[in-house]
Amino acid sequence: MTSAKFITIEGIEGAGKSTCMDVIARIIQARGHSLLQTREPGGTNLGEDLRELLLGHKHTGMSDDTELLLMFASRAEHIAEKITPALLNKQWVLCDRFTDATYAYQGAGRGLKSSRIEQLESWVQGDLRPDLTIIMDLPVEVGLERAGKRSAPDRFESEAISFFQRVRQGYLDIANAQPERVHVIDASRSLPEVSASISSLMSEFLDHA
Repeated sequence: MTSAKFITIEGIEGAGKSTCMDVIARIIQARGHSLLQTREPGGTNLGEDLRELLLGHKHTGMSDDTELLLMFASRAEHIAEKITPALLNKQWVLCDRFTDATYAYQGAGRGLKSSRIEQLESWVQGDLRPDLTIIMDLPVEVGLERAGKRSAPDRFESEAISFFQRVRQGYLDIANAQPERVHVIDASRSLPEVSASISSLMSEFLDHA
């Protein structure tokens, strides 16, 4: 039996990550694999408390460094409590956002140096990296319009369009730099078309897992 895999889903607000997660989960479970679905920031009791601090409006003036460190604090707990135990137990892990989001949001979006993120990544994660990352990509204006119909904007969703344009480009730069791991899905298309692309990608990945 193949070893458990760690798959992450990325994208800006309104990109349809939840729908992507559902499609992938069904495919993985149909192949007979046990699956843990989780998210960042969050995934643990402590992580969910930190998520509330990060996404809520109580600390709107939070410094960029504080934001970065809280993200990795949540991630450290998530890895220790959920992700690593699941993988060791031969359970596949499907995560809504992971460290690529930090490079995109805190790096490209906030302008923090990648070298600082890399140091934290190495410290907190060790050798742990996703086996497959899917970026749901679409124009910023379309994503924000979709997100606005879903709920009131959180602290990140309240940022200017220029912030999300930098985030989107940050994601695309990651995909260009690591094409063997990172795959981009055009999320601006219809749901059936997006689902078909995801299904095709996952089938190929599972066939070679």
